[in-house]
Amino acid sequence: MKKLSFLFLLIMMFSCKKKEETMIHVDGYYRILSFGLPNLDVVEAEDGIADKWKIKHVSVAGCVVTEKLMDSIKTQNQKTFAAIEKKYGQNWRQKYDKDIDGFMMKKVDVMDVLITNKVFRDELKKYYIEIYDVDKEVKELGDNLYKVVVYNQNLKAENKECFSVNVNTKDRTVNLIK
Repeated sequence: MKKLSFLFLLIMMFSCKKKEETMIHVDGYYRILSFGLPNLDVVEAEDGIADKWKIKHVSVAGCVVTEKLMDSIKTQNQKTFAAIEKKYGQNWRQKYDKDIDGFMMKKVDVMDVLITNKVFRDELKKYYIEIYDVDKEVKELGDNLYKVVVYNQNLKAENKECFSVNVNTKDRTVNLIK
């Protein structure tokens, strides 16, 4: 009976640890929880570098929160920060913040490459999108490499995604994905 109880205790310990790791690391991404009114420019930059860093920010509440919820978010984020530090090192936060700050400028560099590229301009014409009215989502994949998804909000279909390209800002190349 003691052996069975010990085995049950071990199983519970490992299953709880696995559940905790799952909360921190979901679908290959670390989850940082937040609440309150978001800064949309910062959110765009966080989304833009999410694939590079494998970090997603998740809003779990609006502006009205309880002390208990704030404490719970803080506790969960501390665990997440420890896991991120284990992967990226002690100064990960400074590097991450630098990438956040630089993302908007990098996005301008991406658009600079795109507007001069014939393949990109030809794809825009297929979907009746003017170069000055491009609705796009930019994601940083690595150093000088970006994925850009172009949308047309005027399409009647639910899927308003028109096409995607990979952009290398160093080589100034554009490769059509779909």
